[in-house]
Amino acid sequence: MDMEMEKGGDDASSPDPATITVHLKFSGRTLPLSVSPDSTVRDLKTLIQPLTNVLPRGQKLIFKGKVLADDSSLRVQQLTNGSKLMLIASQGLHQGDGPVTKDAVTSPSTNTRAELDAKNSQIHKAQTVIVKSRSERWRSTGVVALSECYLKAVPEEVWACGSSIRVLDISTNSIQDIPIKISALKSLNKLIINANGLLDENISWEGLSSLKVLTLLSLNQNQITSLPSSVGNCCSLIEIDLSCNLLAELPETLGDICNLKALHLRNNGIKSLPSTLFKMCSQLSTLDLHGTEITNDILRQIEGWEDFDERRRLKHQKQLDFRVGSSGVFDEGADDNRHL
Repeated sequence: MDMEMEKGGDDASSPDPATITVHLKFSGRTLPLSVSPDSTVRDLKTLIQPLTNVLPRGQKLIFKGKVLADDSSLRVQQLTNGSKLMLIASQGLHQGDGPVTKDAVTSPSTNTRAELDAKNSQIHKAQTVIVKSRSERWRSTGVVALSECYLKAVPEEVWACGSSIRVLDISTNSIQDIPIKISALKSLNKLIINANGLLDENISWEGLSSLKVLTLLSLNQNQITSLPSSVGNCCSLIEIDLSCNLLAELPETLGDICNLKALHLRNNGIKSLPSTLFKMCSQLSTLDLHGTEITNDILRQIEGWEDFDERRRLKHQKQLDFRVGSSGVFDEGADDNRHL
């Protein structure tokens, strides 16, 4: 198994992190594991057991072509954040205590149970340390990066971090709902929930609208068919990405988000924009409607389009002047009739 770092979760500039995250490759899977760099290889094997069902004595850990010695520390072996390890398991050492050989001394059943309980206790403590270290890292950096972690729900320890969290990225998972608990993250500035298959009814817009410093909301590649009128209460938003959903229309209250500067609606079924969008959102300068029913001709007929067009052309020119994020070709923001 290769153990990989959570994306963006650690501050790489820290010279001596309290924990490191390594990637363990085993049986076609890659598992991330957070551990202290001062832990021994034997400690690491203890953490690996509940994840792989391979006993420590049956584990052979290979790093850069070298088998790691049990008594050596991870720091001495030069394992750092993002280091990749391979686990080779000895046959017959999965689960339990492995096969009993004829040379083995059989202990009384009471002793075996006591030893097993002691091992389970160690494993539980090790898992607690992992969770605690992860939560501590989230609190210290303000960043929770859980993209591509096979999640079906947001971990409870995320909510427990409360106002410490500024960025939450849970993209490319199978998150089934965004509950009212999201309101606990009072300092949340960026929320990225792309590619989870979320449905409209499973998003707590009441919770989202309570986040007074939320500036980025990215919900692209989900299964959202409509937005509630309460979306207009998310007044702190500067950028919204709802690309690649199933939207057919937008509520008029979208125009109430007066700080909005960027709106991405590519690849939806929408046929019109809120009539107040250009008038009320006086800072809007980025609009992506490609792959929708709204053409450039329709766009030009919306009240306030001239001022919007002036703002986006000024932004484009600035990007050209400073050679930032522009190919030089001005994007009209929607498709022409002939492209539909």
